Amino acid sequence: MSAPQTRPGHAVCRTTAQADIGVLSGVIAAAFGGLAVSRWLISGPDERRARFPGYFGLHVETAIKHGIVYTTPGRDAVALWHESTGPGVPPGSYRGQLAAVTGPWLDRFLAFDRELDAHHPAGILHHHLAILAVRPDRQGQGTGTALLDAHHAQLDTAQLPAYLEASGQDTRRIYLGRGYADTGTPIQLPGGPVM
Repeated sequence: MSAPQTRPGHAVCRTTAQADIGVLSGVIAAAFGGLAVSRWLISGPDERRARFPGYFGLHVETAIKHGIVYTTPGRDAVALWHESTGPGVPPGSYRGQLAAVTGPWLDRFLAFDRELDAHHPAGILHHHLAILAVRPDRQGQGTGTALLDAHHAQLDTAQLPAYLEASGQDTRRIYLGRGYADTGTPIQLPGGPVM
C-alpha cells in the first residue's frame, strides 16, 4: 500500500492487498444494492445481497492485479481504475467465474457487459473509472470526491483523459460537475434502465 494522499478531512491510499478484496467488494455491494441497474441485474434484494459481493469481488481482484485501486484507511470507499484504449477483454476465466457468482442471472450480467463495451471509447489511451463506491453511511461527506481527486491529479500530470459510466441521472450530474462530459448516446439496458 502506498502512502496516503490527502484532501482536507480525507486520507486516500492505493492498495494491492488481496486481503482487501472481501471488504471492498462488500462496500461496493452495499453502495450499489439499491441502484436501478442493480435491480435490473438481480430483481430480488436478498439475492442481490447474497451474490453482489462475489460479483464485485471479481472486479476488485482484477483491478488489484491489473489496474489501480484507491481506498481509504478505513476501507469504507473504493475506486477501481483501468488503463484502456477501448473495451477491456476479461481474463479467459471471467465467464466461468461470472457464472459461478451470478448463477441464474448470468445472461443479464453478460448483456450488461455487452452494453458497456459497446459504448466504451476506442482508439485513444485513457483511464476508465470502472467503479466508484462509498459505504452508504459515509456518502455525502466528500469521500468519493477525495478518491476521484487522487487519481485525477495523476491523469492531469500525464495529460490523459478519463472515462466512466454513470449509473443514472443523479450520478451523471455529479460527474458533469466534476468536469466529465457526455459521450455519445446513453446506455439503454435491454428492457431496463438508462445509464
